[in-house]
Amino acid sequence: MRLTLPQLDFWEEFTFHPDQPVSTVAHYIELDGQVDEALLKQAIAQTIREAEILSVRFRADGVNEPTQVCDPEFMPGLTVEDLRTEADPMAVALARMEEDLAARLDLRKDRLSAHVLYRVTDTRYLWYIRAHHIIVDGYGLALIEQRCAELYNHSLGQGLPGLPFHSLSSFLAEEDRYQASHQWEADRAYWSDYFNQTKDIEVLERGDEDYGGPGLHAQVSFPQGVSEDLRTIARDLDLGWPDLLTLLCSLYLLGQGPGNRRQAGDKVTLWLPFMSRWGSVGAHLPALLVNILPFQVETRKSEALSAFLKRSAGEMRQQRRHSRFRIEQISKDQGLMDGSRYFFSPLINVLPFNSPVFTGCKSGRHILGSGPADGFNLTFRGEADAGGLTLQLDADPSLTGKAEFDRHARDLPAFLARLLVPEMLDHPVGSLVPVPRATVQDAADLAAKCFPM
Repeated sequence: MRLTLPQLDFWEEFTFHPDQPVSTVAHYIELDGQVDEALLKQAIAQTIREAEILSVRFRADGVNEPTQVCDPEFMPGLTVEDLRTEADPMAVALARMEEDLAARLDLRKDRLSAHVLYRVTDTRYLWYIRAHHIIVDGYGLALIEQRCAELYNHSLGQGLPGLPFHSLSSFLAEEDRYQASHQWEADRAYWSDYFNQTKDIEVLERGDEDYGGPGLHAQVSFPQGVSEDLRTIARDLDLGWPDLLTLLCSLYLLGQGPGNRRQAGDKVTLWLPFMSRWGSVGAHLPALLVNILPFQVETRKSEALSAFLKRSAGEMRQQRRHSRFRIEQISKDQGLMDGSRYFFSPLINVLPFNSPVFTGCKSGRHILGSGPADGFNLTFRGEADAGGLTLQLDADPSLTGKAEFDRHARDLPAFLARLLVPEMLDHPVGSLVPVPRATVQDAADLAAKCFPM
């Protein structure tokens, strides 16, 4: 089978950086309780068999475009490690996961996924799932986790067995039909016009990508009150809370953007991942389907915050109607040469995915790796109702200094807390953005109040 456009993009990345461990995604599911180990292993094994993308083997001769085949002999197995005799079983398990995550993967010969079940106490297990981004995205891993839970629960007499995953070939056939459709032509025209009107989109040369040094990372856990305020205001405005969160962040970035990419005027261009799955066989297919597209936010200083949010959310919904059209195809249409791509920064990714539920256990999803990131990235994770909301900030230290990065990690949560009250909805956007430098200490005080150490 041919490679999809996003797969070809990751293949090109590999050819530029064959000796570096880039673009690996990994989760682990923590289970604590009455775990039936035999049934859990059985459910994991069946899920792996159904997710045929995990068995992909690439073939490349260096002349023609690579191809892929789902090879049953290349399917990863499940390794089980009982660590209960170790002095610190959890530390050992985490160290082994990190070691595996840091190892380079050769797309020409290596298995591109691994699954390990660690037993760390009599009642506690960790299911480690790792894959290269060329075969699966973060939502694809979540589909694998949910399918495994469905099979495990059914084996215990809870719920239906559900349906197996769709095949990769069925998605490729559907994609061929889309590319021959009037919708594809309409989407292409939409994005051609959009890029013609958006002039500040930067391009990155593959050779300039730097995966060698450590990036800047920070994580913030929001108090439950912020999740409640987010749900309340989103409901009152008839918006999805992920869209509300994205648009509030856009206001922060407009006034306090990172490094030398701080925005001027009343517009900011964000990069937003789009699922590109609904209404497609891809909705039940673990694979690399996520798309990344630019979204230009424009503010009007006298416009009330509520009006800005409703208007911008409507523009976002309009854009989603064309979100299946791939950024890689847009790049070709815009004349980008091989070896170059758009610079996806700043990027905002909101992931409202419930953790899988396993009968008789407390369960939780932990993210170990989600692939490389450009310049400045905000990743929000939470349950479908915004519970357990966290923010992960990632930045390139060559573009954002440590002191500035620390300020963003402090000020952005405080900015969100400040705006997530009903009284702010009537304020004109011009009074909110840019954040006056005189309020930095106020923001620090609010951050200390909302996020006590």
